[in-house]
Amino acid sequence: MGFFLFFFLSLLSLASSASREDQKTFIVRVQHDAKPSIFTTHKHWYESSLSSVLSPSTPTQVLHVYDNVFHGFSAKLSPTEALKLQTLPHIIAVIPEQVRHLQTTRSPLFLGLKTTDSAGLLKESDFGSDLVIGVIDTGIWPERQSFNDRDLGPIPSKWKGQCVTTKDFSPISCNKKLIGARFFCNGYEATNGKMNETSEFRSPRDSDGHGTHTASIAAGRYVFPASTLGYAKGVAAGMAPKARLAAYKVCWNAGCYDSDILAAFDSAVTDGVDVISLSVGGVVVPYYLDAIAIAAFGAADKGIFVSASAGNGGPGGLTVTNVAPWVATIGAGTIDRDFPADVKLGNGKVMPGVSVYNGPGLSPGRMYPLVYAGNGGGDGYSSSLCLEGSLDPDFVRGKIVLCDRGINSRAAKGEVVKKAGGIGMILANGVFDGEGLVADCHVLPATAVGAANGDEIRRYLDSASKSKSPATATIVFKGTRLGVRPAPVVASFSARGPNPETSEILKPDVIAPGLNILAAWPDKVGPSGIPSDKRRTEFNILSGTSMACPHVSGLAALLKAAHPEWSPAAIKSALMTTAYTVDNRGETMLDESSGNTSTVLDFGSGHVHPTKAMDPGLVYDITSVDYVDFLCNSNYTVNNIQVITRGEADCSGAKRAGHIGNLNYPSFSAVFQQYGKHKMSTHFIRQVTNVGDPNSVYKVTIRPPSGTLVTVEPKQLAFRRVGQKLNFLLRVAATAVKLAPGSTSMKSGLIVWSDGKHNVTSPIMMTMQQPL
Repeated sequence: MGFFLFFFLSLLSLASSASREDQKTFIVRVQHDAKPSIFTTHKHWYESSLSSVLSPSTPTQVLHVYDNVFHGFSAKLSPTEALKLQTLPHIIAVIPEQVRHLQTTRSPLFLGLKTTDSAGLLKESDFGSDLVIGVIDTGIWPERQSFNDRDLGPIPSKWKGQCVTTKDFSPISCNKKLIGARFFCNGYEATNGKMNETSEFRSPRDSDGHGTHTASIAAGRYVFPASTLGYAKGVAAGMAPKARLAAYKVCWNAGCYDSDILAAFDSAVTDGVDVISLSVGGVVVPYYLDAIAIAAFGAADKGIFVSASAGNGGPGGLTVTNVAPWVATIGAGTIDRDFPADVKLGNGKVMPGVSVYNGPGLSPGRMYPLVYAGNGGGDGYSSSLCLEGSLDPDFVRGKIVLCDRGINSRAAKGEVVKKAGGIGMILANGVFDGEGLVADCHVLPATAVGAANGDEIRRYLDSASKSKSPATATIVFKGTRLGVRPAPVVASFSARGPNPETSEILKPDVIAPGLNILAAWPDKVGPSGIPSDKRRTEFNILSGTSMACPHVSGLAALLKAAHPEWSPAAIKSALMTTAYTVDNRGETMLDESSGNTSTVLDFGSGHVHPTKAMDPGLVYDITSVDYVDFLCNSNYTVNNIQVITRGEADCSGAKRAGHIGNLNYPSFSAVFQQYGKHKMSTHFIRQVTNVGDPNSVYKVTIRPPSGTLVTVEPKQLAFRRVGQKLNFLLRVAATAVKLAPGSTSMKSGLIVWSDGKHNVTSPIMMTMQQPL
C-alpha cells in the first residue's frame, strides 16, 4: 500500500501546481463488471467516466480500450484529473505510462543461425506450422525472402487477426507466412504530436530494422545464400521456419509507449497468437505499475508463452529487466563465430578487434598516422567520444582515430571521424564495458577493441609523443572466423541478476544467442542504422538481448507444437531445466566483460538446448492461482493484485503456499538477512510433473552452495504414469559470514533429478545480506 499512497500523495503535490499543460498518458484499470446497463459499450462508459473529471471545454479522448489482457483504457490527463479519476468507485488504479526502448546494441552483425541446434527437431517438416508467433516491435519489411510462404499450408483456422493496409502496406504484404500486421501509435502521438511521415511509416512497415530482424530470428524461412556485406555467408533460418508470424508495431522514433504496447498485447490475444516475443524494456517497477508485466500476465493466463529480453545494462549487477515470473527473461550469449579485425601498431604489437566492414580498405602493408581523438584540443571529453562536431579536421585528416565508447552509437562515431577527414577508426571500450566486443557495419575502415587494449594503444601514443616519433597503425580485416573457442560466452552487455523486484525469483531465466546475429533487414535502412548510410543489404548483423529473445520465442513455438497440452510455465521449465552451463572447451561458460567464470546471476539456468528441451523428463508447472498466491505473499494489496490479474484477488490460499519463494519455479533463490543470527534456514516446496516415461524413478543429486547445507526430502521420486505430480521439500541451512554493513555475499549450487535418461537441473542461489 505504501507505494500507492506515496504515488497518490505525489500526484496531489503535482496537482496543486499543475495545469492542463502538464498532461501525460495514464493507463486506467476499471472494474469491468461494474458497467451500468445504461451504457451500450465499455467505451461509452469509459468516455463518460473521463468527461466527469475533465472541464466541460476539454474534448474527451480515449486513446485505447483494453478488453483482454487488461480491463480499462488509456487517456491523456493532467495530474489533477488523474487524481479525480482515481476517486471514482469503479476505478481500481491509474498507472502513469512509461516509455520503453529496444534492447539492441545497434550493431548490424550477421546471423548465420546455428541450424544444427534445431535441425534435429524440424528439418523442413511442417513442424510448428499451426502456431503463430506475435512479434511486438518496430513492424516488419514483408517483402524479405525470410517471410516467403512457399509450400506453407492454409492459414490456421483459429486465426482471427488482420493485415491492416495503408498506402505503404498493401493487402498483398501479408501471405500465408506473415498472416497478421497491425500498428499502434495513439500513445506515441498523444505525447509527441502527429508523427512525421517522411521519417517513419504510419503502417506496420518497419523503418528501423529491429522488428524485421527479430521476426526473422524467431520464424524466418530458410534463405540461401545469406550474408551481410560478404560476412557470415551461409543459410539464414529462424528457429521455427514454418511457424506463422504476426507483426504488431508499437515502437516509433521516440520509443515504445506503454499504452500502445498494452493495446498490442490485447489485440494479439484476441487474434489468436500462441507465443509473444517482446524485445523491449524499461525501468523495473512493482508489477502492478508495469504495463508489460500486467499485459504478459493476461497473455499467460490465456495460455500464451511470453518471452522478453533481459536488457542490455550488463555487466553490472541488478540490471535485469522484464523480471515478472510469468515472463521468460532472456539474456544473451555469443555463438562460435566472430569477425576479427586486428589493430597493428607501429611498435609491432597486434591487438585483437572485431568489425563488419567491406568497403574500400586500407592499403595492405601500409602504416597510417594514429591519433587519440581526446588529444585534439577543444573540449577533450566530447572529442574523446567522437561526438558530432567535436573533431578538428586539421587534427584527424588522413589519420586513424582512436575514439572512446559511450553516449552516441558506435557506428555514428565512425561517421563523425569520416566527416572530419579521418581515414579509419579504432573504438576502445571504457572500463565498464570491459572486454566485451560487438562487431558493427562501419561506414569507414574501423574496428572495436577491449578496455585493456584501448589503454595499451593510449600508452603507445604517449610514449611516441615523448620520443617525438610519429605513432602509426593499421587495421587488418580477416572476414568471418568459425569454430571460435570458447563459446558460448555470456555477452558483456547482457543484463545481470539479482532480480531487483523479487530477489527470491532468479532472473534472467536463460541465455540464447545474442551477439553478432545475422537476420533479415529492410530496404531503405543502411546496415549501420545511420541515416547517411546508403548501403543496402537483405540481411544484417546485430547484437543485443533483443536478438536472444526471439530465439527463445521460436523455440517455444516448436515446444508447443510438440506438446500442445503444455502450459507457458511448463514450456519455460523445459527450457530452463535442460539448459547447459558448459562451453565448447568443457568448462563453465566465461563472462565476456571480465574473462572470468560466469555465474547464475549472468546466465540464470544456462544456455538453451533446443533438442533436450523437447524431452525434459519433468516440468515445474505453475497456474494463475499460484501466481496470485505469489503476489499475495509479495505483500501486494488486493487492489494491486486486481490490477494485474483482472479478477477478484483471493489471498486465502497464500498462507498455505508459505512464502514468496514457494512459487513452483524451476530455480531456487534463498535470501538471508543476518540480523545477528548465527544459523539461518529456509525451505522450498516444489511439485514436478512427469512428462517423460511411465514407471520412472528419479534420484536427486545435490551440489550445495559453498558453506551451506542443502537437503531434499524425499531423495527419490517414483512415477507410475505420465502426467503424475509429486512434491519434494528442499531445505537450505547457512551459517552467518562476516560481512560489512550493507554488503552481500552470493554463492550458487544446483540440484539434479535424474532417471538415468533425463537430467532435470535447477540452480540454487544463496544470498547473505548484512543490514545497514
